[in-house]
Amino acid sequence: MSDATERVLGAKYLPIFPLPIVLFPNELLPLHIFEPRYRQMLKDVQLGNNLFGISFFDSQESIADEPEKGSIGCVAEVREVQELEDGRSNILTIGIIRYVIENYVDRETPYLMAEVSYFEDFEEDTEVLKPLASEVFTLFKRIAEAAHELTGQRGKLPDIPQAEPQMLSFLVATAFNLPIEIKQNLLKSRSTFERLNKLREILVQAVEQAEASASINKVAKTNGHSNKKINLDL
Repeated sequence: MSDATERVLGAKYLPIFPLPIVLFPNELLPLHIFEPRYRQMLKDVQLGNNLFGISFFDSQESIADEPEKGSIGCVAEVREVQELEDGRSNILTIGIIRYVIENYVDRETPYLMAEVSYFEDFEEDTEVLKPLASEVFTLFKRIAEAAHELTGQRGKLPDIPQAEPQMLSFLVATAFNLPIEIKQNLLKSRSTFERLNKLREILVQAVEQAEASASINKVAKTNGHSNKKINLDL
């Protein structure tokens, strides 16, 4: 049993917080709690296991008034709470594990409560995953280095530890401002290989552009006085 599965053991029902965002496992997410129903939700989870579910939901694009049954979300664990004088709160949460909404239940709460089932990725051949994970990690580091150069930060880029394949796939997905549809599909996937392969495709397309931008930025800082020319397709 994984640590994530153990953390939600016995939590058959989960408060659901519909938001137009996608939360991944191990992703840190700050939230501002201001609506009365979610103030109550926060109080209730603090008295219990500090867990609630974040399900992607865009009320402006949906004809329903709640996330659909069968939709995928991610459990958020409350790590820090800053209570404000007017009753609002700033909280810091972290993604724990994914879930499927099986049914909504009436618990006489002002917020949604759902019966959920939890899941992680299927077991896959580690010898197949390792080289793909290594390639994704290398591409990710190259983009991180290019971004470091573009922002003009001084000093050495902090070391980026390489996580095991499933965790790596979520960490990389978290690091980029991907379209919501892609993020939701990555969250749904129960194949680490599938998720890593999709991220590899995205990173391959992005890395050359990022490195080219960093090179242009570096030359610009020298007022164009560089022996190396950058070829641009105009």
